[in-house]
Amino acid sequence: MERTRTRAGAAVFLMLILGHLGNALEVPLDPKVLEELAQPPTITQQSPKDYIIDPRENIVIHCEAKGKPHPSFSWTRNGTHFDIDQDPKATMRPRSGTLVVDISGEKAETYEGVYQCTARNKHGAAVSNNIVIRQSRSPLWSKERNEPIRVQEGEALVLHCRPPAGLPPPIIFWMDINFQRLPQSSRVFQALNGDLYFSNVLKEDSRNDYICYARFPHTQTIQQKQPITLLVLNLDAVNETVAALFNETDFFSDGSVEERKPTFLIPSGSSSSKMVLRGQVLELECITEGLPTPEVSWSKLSGEFPDKRTSIVTFQKILRIVNVSDADAGEYRCTAHNRLASIHHTIRVTVKAAPYWITTPRNLVLAPREKGQLICRASGTPKPTINWAMNGIPIENSPEDSNRKVEGDTIIFEEVQTGSSAVYQCNASNEYGYLLSNAFVNVLSETPRVLTPANQVYQVIRNNHALLDCSSFGSPIPKITWFKDSQSSTLEGDPYMLHENGTLEIYVAQALNSGKYICVARNTLGIAENHVYLEVKEPTRILKQPKYKVAQRNMNVVFECKVKHDPTLIPIMIWLKDNGELPDDERFLVDSDSLTITDVTENDAGTYTCIMNTTLDHDSASAELTVVEQPDPPTDLELTDMKPRSVQLTWIPGDEHKSPIHKFVIQYTDSLHDHGHWHNLTHVPGSKTTAHLELSPYVHYSFRVLALNAVGLSDPSNPSHMYKTNPAAPDENPSGVKGFGTEHDNLMILWKPLSGLQANGPGLQYKVMWRQKDVDKNWTSVTVANVSKFMVSGTPTFTPYEVKVQAINNNGIGPDPAVVTGHSGEDFPVQAPNSVQVLVLNSTLAEVHWEPVPPKTVRGHLKGYKVFYWRERSLHKHNPHRVEQQFLSFSGNKSHGMLPGLQPYSLYLFNVRVYNGKGEGPASSNLQFETPEGVPGPPSFLRITNSNLNNLTLEWGPPNDRNGHLTGYILKYQQVNNSNELGPIEELALPANKTSVTLPNLKYSTRYKFYFNAKTGQGAGPVITEEAVTIMDEGNTRTQTSPPIAGSPPRHPFHKVHPAAPAFGNVSSSVGEDGMLISWEYWGTEKHVYVEYIIKNDNTLGEEDWQKEYVNGSQAYVLKGLKEGLSYRVRVVAKGHNDQAVLHQSEELLVTVPAMPSRQADIATQGWFIGLMCAIALLILVLLIICFIKRNKGGKYPVKEKEDAHTDPEFQPMKEDDCTFGEYSDTEDHKPLKGSRTPSNGTVHRDSSDESLVDYGGGDGQFNEDGSFIGQYSGKSSIRETAEAHSPVNTTTMNSFV
Repeated sequence: MERTRTRAGAAVFLMLILGHLGNALEVPLDPKVLEELAQPPTITQQSPKDYIIDPRENIVIHCEAKGKPHPSFSWTRNGTHFDIDQDPKATMRPRSGTLVVDISGEKAETYEGVYQCTARNKHGAAVSNNIVIRQSRSPLWSKERNEPIRVQEGEALVLHCRPPAGLPPPIIFWMDINFQRLPQSSRVFQALNGDLYFSNVLKEDSRNDYICYARFPHTQTIQQKQPITLLVLNLDAVNETVAALFNETDFFSDGSVEERKPTFLIPSGSSSSKMVLRGQVLELECITEGLPTPEVSWSKLSGEFPDKRTSIVTFQKILRIVNVSDADAGEYRCTAHNRLASIHHTIRVTVKAAPYWITTPRNLVLAPREKGQLICRASGTPKPTINWAMNGIPIENSPEDSNRKVEGDTIIFEEVQTGSSAVYQCNASNEYGYLLSNAFVNVLSETPRVLTPANQVYQVIRNNHALLDCSSFGSPIPKITWFKDSQSSTLEGDPYMLHENGTLEIYVAQALNSGKYICVARNTLGIAENHVYLEVKEPTRILKQPKYKVAQRNMNVVFECKVKHDPTLIPIMIWLKDNGELPDDERFLVDSDSLTITDVTENDAGTYTCIMNTTLDHDSASAELTVVEQPDPPTDLELTDMKPRSVQLTWIPGDEHKSPIHKFVIQYTDSLHDHGHWHNLTHVPGSKTTAHLELSPYVHYSFRVLALNAVGLSDPSNPSHMYKTNPAAPDENPSGVKGFGTEHDNLMILWKPLSGLQANGPGLQYKVMWRQKDVDKNWTSVTVANVSKFMVSGTPTFTPYEVKVQAINNNGIGPDPAVVTGHSGEDFPVQAPNSVQVLVLNSTLAEVHWEPVPPKTVRGHLKGYKVFYWRERSLHKHNPHRVEQQFLSFSGNKSHGMLPGLQPYSLYLFNVRVYNGKGEGPASSNLQFETPEGVPGPPSFLRITNSNLNNLTLEWGPPNDRNGHLTGYILKYQQVNNSNELGPIEELALPANKTSVTLPNLKYSTRYKFYFNAKTGQGAGPVITEEAVTIMDEGNTRTQTSPPIAGSPPRHPFHKVHPAAPAFGNVSSSVGEDGMLISWEYWGTEKHVYVEYIIKNDNTLGEEDWQKEYVNGSQAYVLKGLKEGLSYRVRVVAKGHNDQAVLHQSEELLVTVPAMPSRQADIATQGWFIGLMCAIALLILVLLIICFIKRNKGGKYPVKEKEDAHTDPEFQPMKEDDCTFGEYSDTEDHKPLKGSRTPSNGTVHRDSSDESLVDYGGGDGQFNEDGSFIGQYSGKSSIRETAEAHSPVNTTTMNSFV
C-alpha cells in the first residue's frame, strides 16, 4: 500500500517488552519524554568478547550505556576492581564507560586479561560481557638450514611449512623467489595445515625455490621460510649411483617408474572423527598419494549435502560446509581411486553447540501492582546452565523480595512496588562458551500521552489499506479507542481493525471513510486524545492505453495515453522508451495525453511506456512501435535448368525491414513482341527464393522479381539475362468464338485473336469454318489474316449454324478447334398473341392472360411478351384526364402477367405484343377494363382559423385523388399538455359536402392535435394532422398553429399565426420588494431561456444593448437594479445551444418602475428650519390680510368663478392679478402628508384626480412638469401661468406648502 505520512519529529520507538506482551510498554526515545522518565541503565555498545589488540596502538575497550539519570561506570580486571584513578595510563571518556589505555612506553602484555564494565544509576546496574584482551603476535621464523631433498621420480612427498605460532594464526601460501604463486593441481596441492603435498613427483618438480610464506592479518606482516631445494631423480640416475656403491651392479632392472595403488596420507587409516561447533565452518580433508594420481570424491552416508552451504575445493581434496547445523552431523566418506585400486575413508562428524538464544530477556516496564516475568531461554550442546544476577550480584546473594520468584530460566514478579526497579543479568553457559544479557524491570506511574503529531493528515488511494497511527505511552499501558467525526460510538469491526500498538486499520478505504478521526488513550491515571485526518483519493487509471503501432519510415506516430486521476493530486506524465528516457530529439513531442513521433526512423522502434505518477500512486501502460517499410529489391537473379519450354529462376531476397515478405512477384518482358512492357508471370510464397517458370515458344524473355510485404511492393530487381525460346506450331486456338447475325440474311463469326505470346511463331492466320446445322455435312472454310471476325452472307433468316476457328502459323496448325452453334440474323415477329383476357383482382391490380404465338412466327430468339396499358379516364366526373401509355415486360415464354399500381375507379385500355432480339411484333386488339373504388387520398389541405374565446374553425379541401364516391370525413382531436402527454381522443364524423367545421367549448391556453381524413365506400384514406393552441391575451383568444409535422402534406396557411411549440404565453409583471417580477408560460423544449429588457424611448440604444438575464429553466424572474420612474420594454426569448440564434420570442411587455419616496433625513425638526417657517407664516398672514382687503373692494371675476367651481382638491396656483392662492380642500383625507416631497427626478404619477380634470376639459388637457393643469379656461393669463409653472422658484414655493 502506498501512503504519505507527515512526520513532525523523529519519534523512534524502542520495544522494551518482557514477559507477556499484554503487560509490556513501548518506551519512546523522544527526548522530551525521556527527560521526565526514569530508566535503569542499558548497555548500548561494548567491545567483542575476544579482543585482540595491536601492540602499536592504544588499547580502547568500548562500554556505552544509557539511562535516566545517566549512569556512572566502573571496571573490573581479572575479577577484581580496576582502579582507573590509580593508573596514570588508563582513562575513561566523559559521560562514557569506554576505557582508553595509553601503552606508549609500556608493554601491551601488561594489560592483558579479562575486563568487565558496569553501568550504574539509582535504578540498577548493567554489566558487559567478559572481554578478554590479548596482544596480537607475529613471531619470526626460527633460523634453519634446509638440506636439498632428493626423491625418486614417482614417489610421494610432503614439504612441511611449520610456521611460527601467531595470534591470530597466520595465512599460509607457497611462492617462488619471484613472488609468483607455485602452480597447484590434483597432484600438487596445499593442505589445511599449510604443508605442500605431492601425490607423486615428476622430473619437472625439481627446483630450488619452494618458499612458504606466512601472513599475519592483524599486523599485516608477511614472513617467509628458508627456500627448499627439491631434486627429483629418475631410475637411470639411481642405477648409476647404486652401481658406484655396489660394484656396478644394477639395483633396478629397467628404467620405468612403478605404479602404486592409492594410499591415504591425511587422515590415516580407514576411519576418523571430527567435532565442529554449530554455526562454524566444517572442513574435511582427504589427501592421498599414488601413481597415477588418485581422484577423490565425497559422499554422506546418512543423507545429502546441504545444497547452498556445501562446496568442494582444492581439487576435490577438501569438503567445506558453512554455518553448520545439527543436521550436518553424521558419517562422511572420502573415496580415492586410480586405475589400480579404490580406497575409502569414513569421517564421523559430531556437532556441538555453544549457547545460543531461544528467548532473550527483554526490558520490562510495569506500573505499580502489575505482574510480569523475565524469560531467559538458551540452547546448546551440551545444554547450557542458566544463572541469574541482579545489578551484577548473583541473585541468591541479592536482597530478598517476596514479590519475586526465580523458577529456572524465568523470574516471576507479583504486584511490583514503586522503587523495585533493577537490572537483571541472565548468564547461559556450557563448556564451549557463554551468553550474557541485561534486562531491566522499570516500575513507572505515568498518565497517557499520545505521541503521534496532532492534526496529521493521511492520504490513501481508494480500495487500499489505510493505517492511522496513535502511538501512545503511559503506565499502566493506555487503552486506545477511536472515534470518527462527531460520532459517539467507537470504531470496531468491519471495516476497521485496531492493532495492539493503537494503529487503526481500514481494510478497503472508500470515499465515505474520509474525515476527522479522534484517537483516545486512557488508563487509570488519566486520558489523552489526538485528532488526525484521512483523505481518500481516487486512483490513477489509464483510460485509453497506447496501442501497438506499425509505422512506415518518415510517417508520424501518435501514442495516446488518456488518464483519469484524483483532481486534488498533481499528476506527472512520464514517457519511457525501452525502460529508459526518451531520446533528446525534437521529433519527440510530449503532450498532456499523448506522445507524437514525427518522421519516424528505424531507430525509433521499441517499447514506449506512459507512466502517470501522483504523490500516492501511479499507473502505466506500454505499447510497441515497429517501424517498417517496403522490402529492398531482390538481387543476383540467375537462370538455370534452361529447357525449350521452362527455366529455373533464383534470386537473393533484400532486407525485409521488419515486415515479413509475403510473396515474390515474377514479371517478364518480351523484347520481340512487346518491348519495354512488363507483365506478371507468376508469384511464389515469401519463404521461397526459386521459381520454376513455364515459357511459351517464340518469345525473347527477360525476368525481374519484386518482393511484397505488408507495406507494399519493393522496387523491381535488375533484369535477368535474356532467354530466347524457339518458334513452334500454335498450342491453342482463338477463344470466345461466336456466330450471330447482324441482318436477317447474314452470319457474323467472331473470335478473340491470339496474342503475340500465344502465336508461338511468325505468320499467324486463322482458318474459319461453318456449316448449317443438321443440313450440311461438309464444312465451308476460308483462311484469313490475323483478324477477329468474318462475315457469311446470303443465309436464311434465323437458321442454326455450326462454326469453328483454327490458328495457323509458319510452323504448323493448332489443335482441332471446338464447335460452337450460332444463328443467322433475326427478323421482326409476324404474329400477335391471341385469346387475350383480363381479370381485375382489386382496385389497383389486374391479371392479363394470352395464348403464346407459334415459335416459327417469332423469327428470332424469344425474349418475352410486353403488355402496353394506359389509363383512359377516371370514372369520377371530376377527374376526366388521360394518363400516358406504359408497358410491362414478361421475359420468356409466359402466358400471363400482373399489372400492379393501377389507379382505382378508372377505365384502362391495353394490348399484348411478342418481342425478340430484333424488336416487337404486331399488337393484339385493344381491350379495356375498369378498376373498382378504392380508399381516397389525403385531403388536399387542412387549415385552422381564428374564432372567439373557446372556438376553433377548421377548413379543408377534398382529396385530389378521390378514387371513388366520397361518403364523408373523419375528424379526431385530443389535448396535448406541457409534457407532451396526449389526452383522450374526441371523434367527429362530417358529411362529404362539408369543407369547414367549428369546434365549440375548447379550453383556452391549450394545445390541440387534429387528425383528419376522407373516406369512400371502401374505407378511410390516409390521415393528415395539424396542431393549434388557444391563448388568452387581454380578453381576446388567439389561435397558434404549429408547422406541419414530417410526412404531412404541404400546408397553405389561411393567415399568419404564431408557432404552437415552442411558444411563450401569459407574460405578466408585478412589483415586489426586491425588484420587478416577470412571469410567463413556456411550452418549448429549448433550455436556454433569457429575460431581455431595455429602456423605452431611448433612441441611443440599439438591438445589441438589450440586457440579458439567464433564467435557468424557471418560468419567473426578478429584475433587479431597474431605475425608479423609468419605463422598460421586456421580452422573453429562447435560444439555441450556441446562444446566438433566437428560436422563439414572446411579445414585448411594457413595465414602469414606480418612484419611491426619498429617504433623506427629515429637516422639519431642525432649528433653522422652524425659524424659517415661522417667518414665512408671518409673511403669508400679512399677504392674506392684504388680499382679503383687495378682494372685498374688487369683487369676483368670471374666470375666478369658473376656477372656484372647479378648484383642484390639492391646491391652485397663485394668480398675479389678484394675489389669490388656491383654496385648500376641507376634506382631511385629501390633505398631503407633511414634509412630503416631489421625487428627485421630477416625475409625478397620474391619479384619479388627473383623469377627472382631463375628462372635464373635453380637449387636449395636459399637465406641466410640476403637476399644474393647463385647460381650455386658461384665458389670457395662460402664458404667464405656464411660465410660473416652469419656474424652479415657483415650484419650490408650491412644494413648500405641500
